[in-house]
Amino acid sequence: MNLDEMLAASGITGGAKAENTRTKTGFVTFIGRPNVGKSTLMNQIIGQKIAITSNKPQTTRNRIQTVYTDERGQIVFVDTPGIHKAKNKLGEYMVGAAEKTISEVDLICWLVEPTTHLGAAEEHIVEKLKECKTPIVLVINKTDTIKKEEILPVIDCYRKELDFVDIVPVCARNGNNVDDLLDVIFLHLDYGPMYYDEDTVTDQPMKQIVAELIREKALHALNDEIPHGIAVVIDSFKERRNARGPITDIDATIICERDSHKGIIIGKGGEMLKKIGTNARYEIEKQLDMKVNLKLWVKVKKEWRDSDILLKNFGYDKKKDK
Repeated sequence: MNLDEMLAASGITGGAKAENTRTKTGFVTFIGRPNVGKSTLMNQIIGQKIAITSNKPQTTRNRIQTVYTDERGQIVFVDTPGIHKAKNKLGEYMVGAAEKTISEVDLICWLVEPTTHLGAAEEHIVEKLKECKTPIVLVINKTDTIKKEEILPVIDCYRKELDFVDIVPVCARNGNNVDDLLDVIFLHLDYGPMYYDEDTVTDQPMKQIVAELIREKALHALNDEIPHGIAVVIDSFKERRNARGPITDIDATIICERDSHKGIIIGKGGEMLKKIGTNARYEIEKQLDMKVNLKLWVKVKKEWRDSDILLKNFGYDKKKDK
């Protein structure tokens, strides 16, 4: 009697091995230049907001894992910061997080915009991808901005640069062709056991998600220069009950680099800070499914983006990502 027969006779099915024959699993990363739609696509697939989005570059700063599970198996998506030329230690951290991920996953989805012009960022990514052996799917995003017949020249342009196991045009914003992308991803994954429970959607702590939602609302409200120099720290996060039900009290601080920026973030009579807080509270309440009492403060930490200690304190820790 072999091991499988012994297990069967004992009423033990050998779950992990059985699961290997039924489900496909793997780690998949979205890479691309800043503002190409990586976080929007990931949120679209998961069906809820995990990664923040904005029309400003360098919105995503950390590697964020989200989990998609259906009857076919499980995909662990790794959303990374956009690959760009770093100008400070925060930029180095972000680019390092993105480039490190390329060699660690089972499949790469390279998001590009539907244009035949490859800029410096795309050329840099091409060089990085040529160095790795991971299979690559080219994902042409924002297809709602061009006509269907304009897709073929884009495909031809990128095929000259790299070999792709598949090419999928999508629109992350409205979800067009996203199901086709999932089919392609599962096609190129191996059979194996699931890494997470089927109801898991992210590895991000709720405090981190809340901090990012506050930063997102600041990105939307402030002008182009200031957002690159802000971070958000959760000082207190406590749930309690009152006569109307559960409520979460959150105290958070928006960190900026200059005294002049602090004044802009607060705004005349506190109006800007109030706007950021109101918009953030709305999103946080949807995440927590309960009322939220949010209090915001603003502090100046000059040149924090070039301070190893402050970067670590604000959640951008190189050692933690190794």
